[in-house]
Amino acid sequence: MAPAPRCYAGGVRGALVPAAVVALAGCGVPNHHLVHPRAPAADVVTWAADFERDGLRLHVEGARPACGGPFPAVLVHPEGGKTSAAMHGVLWDLAARGYAALAADYRRRLRGAWRRNVFPWRSPADARMLLDATRACPEVDPVRIGALGFSQGAVLSLLMAAHAPDRVRAVVAYYPVTDFPHWFARRRGTLAGLGWRVVRWWFRRESGARSDAEFDAVLRHASPWYAAEAIRAPVLLVHGARDAVAPVEESERMAARLAAAGGTVELLVAEDGVHLFNFRQATPAARAWDATVSWLDRWVRDGPRARAAAIAAGAAAIAGDARRDACRRGRTPVAPGLLPTGPECSQSRPRIRR
Repeated sequence: MAPAPRCYAGGVRGALVPAAVVALAGCGVPNHHLVHPRAPAADVVTWAADFERDGLRLHVEGARPACGGPFPAVLVHPEGGKTSAAMHGVLWDLAARGYAALAADYRRRLRGAWRRNVFPWRSPADARMLLDATRACPEVDPVRIGALGFSQGAVLSLLMAAHAPDRVRAVVAYYPVTDFPHWFARRRGTLAGLGWRVVRWWFRRESGARSDAEFDAVLRHASPWYAAEAIRAPVLLVHGARDAVAPVEESERMAARLAAAGGTVELLVAEDGVHLFNFRQATPAARAWDATVSWLDRWVRDGPRARAAAIAAGAAAIAGDARRDACRRGRTPVAPGLLPTGPECSQSRPRIRR
């Protein structure tokens, strides 16, 4: 994975990058509740938790049905620049459908502070951190876990499936950049090219690379296209045909590579979809979300491992109760080296938002 960065992009020049990306997207502010609820249902429980391991801090926002479980789970990664809180509508939607849904964002320890970074993961263990954190949640069925991501979050979801092929049952990836070297190498016009040079400068600064070769290695490690052969989970790629940030070719090439490796993959193209279309364009957003839920129901909730999940449910609940009790007594790891940073486990005192 990428080496630890030596600097952090901040100040005036760092502020130029989000503006450049917005200009390239060519659309307004996304509405994360466009086709998702603005409040959780009365029978949905929500919570938040933080975890730390090896210089990486994970913040989780979760939602699940109030009764029953263990539930099939969906791990959600938001688009770049957003935190897990932006995914509330998505989480509440999934919880109302019977899933335990957890959204994640990450900060690295840089220059004495916890900071956001374009390349939050530096090792395979980092890519499995959210999966490991679910062990603190006895309501999560450990053998029925899917991944859902948007833009940069879709990249992380695909990489998580590659680094934990036996733990992720399905992936839904919306408009990911799957091959960063190829993405930066595309020919662009003069005005667009200027914007992309700013983005490339920002990526390189965030990576801490000391040479072009080192930066290229960082980009390859961050690109799911180079890890496609390791992904065993069925993958649904969702992309807008008019996406000016991550061209649909990114998903087309990834789909072809997954299929060539013998994987199960489908590509859904929204003909008029722009980048983040599911948070901007209601009609294609609703169609894409219906396809997303169908994919998760097929491969996660009702997939081949559903029967095994039912058998394992009792053991998982017992183990979860033991972890929760131990956590109340002190800071007990929920996985090797992974500590909850709060005084209690995430499930010991859930918040109910009505």
